[in-house]
Amino acid sequence: MNRRRSLIVASAALGIALLSSNAGAEILAMMNYETKSPDSLKSLKSPVTPGARKEGIAIVDVDPKSANYGKIVQDMPLPADQVAHHIFYNKDSTKAYVTSLGKSEMHVIDMNAKPYALKKVDVPGCAVGEDMVFSGDRKSWFLTCMGSQAMIIGDAGTDQPMKTVKLPKPYPHGITIHDGIDRVLLTSTVRASDLGDAGETITAVKASTGEVTGTYKVSTKASPGGEAPVEVVFVPGSNPPQAYVTNMYAGTLSSATWDPAKSDFVVEQVYDFGTHKAGVPLEMYFNTNADRFYVTTAKPGELHIFALTKGTATPKLLKSLPAGEGAHHVAFTKDGQYAYVQNALLNLPGMSDGSITVIDLQKQEVIGNIDTLKNQGLNPNSIVLLPQWNDPAGH
Repeated sequence: MNRRRSLIVASAALGIALLSSNAGAEILAMMNYETKSPDSLKSLKSPVTPGARKEGIAIVDVDPKSANYGKIVQDMPLPADQVAHHIFYNKDSTKAYVTSLGKSEMHVIDMNAKPYALKKVDVPGCAVGEDMVFSGDRKSWFLTCMGSQAMIIGDAGTDQPMKTVKLPKPYPHGITIHDGIDRVLLTSTVRASDLGDAGETITAVKASTGEVTGTYKVSTKASPGGEAPVEVVFVPGSNPPQAYVTNMYAGTLSSATWDPAKSDFVVEQVYDFGTHKAGVPLEMYFNTNADRFYVTTAKPGELHIFALTKGTATPKLLKSLPAGEGAHHVAFTKDGQYAYVQNALLNLPGMSDGSITVIDLQKQEVIGNIDTLKNQGLNPNSIVLLPQWNDPAGH
């Protein structure tokens, strides 16, 4: 009898411990959102009545083990005409920057001050602010201005713009920096107003001076090729330095490899997503060892896992995991356990699912979806985890 009572007490204690453990579990993600387009609202299984356009930043608990899984823990409203686009951390993740497609400004969040609040920073001459990168010495940031054919260089301490670099090709979008060779690479993508006039080049700029050093086609097709290179990122630890480029309309992946003898880049195509019947490749990420490479495609929505064990010139596709239409940005946990795919691209019909796909990276399988914003008729436009959980994944 005593033994039976002891077992009951032990079982109860274990249950309480597990409940307490789950209750204390937490992984917080920050997502900027906007009201879905009318066509996207029609696709919802539970229709939402269209209201006034709404924008904001939601902090959501995305830990599958949490009692608050999928719940919004803080909501920060934004002006309805902001068209907030991306969220970027500085090098030490003490500040988050929210770029704007609608205004020549951005918002900065001090990640050490709670509750989180938005501070507006004017960026004169920057129409359709897109992507940002930060110098390794933490002194400067670089912002692409898709609507004004320019890159703004700013002071990362004061957040004041310092220099405007006029670029030789229009529609700069993606950007990456390599401090070792003092180069910034930028993509020439599409006209922001209608996604037309697709570009076909990437441009190199000297990070320290703003001097344009070269422009390179991403394929050997006759011009205009219309590939629409969209994102570019250097492969961590690559020697010589090498960057990957996703070509949105071409459905391909290119590489730009640094030639030390010529102080120039050599560009070539390294993968065709058409062989997998996938299109609109967008964002790219790496694991800690840079032997795994992740790419999202928006149509259909998927996360593709590549191995780089045989070299960066020959990425090998290991697995493609289903996500939602418009699969775009991905947030990764520092422990390598989870990836969270944000499924919405520019509020476009057919590429605006509005969900977050939860992936177990160890098992390489989808384990859930978070429809919190989707069910309110909202689209998340980007996602990052709060700094204590967030893996920059090569960015």
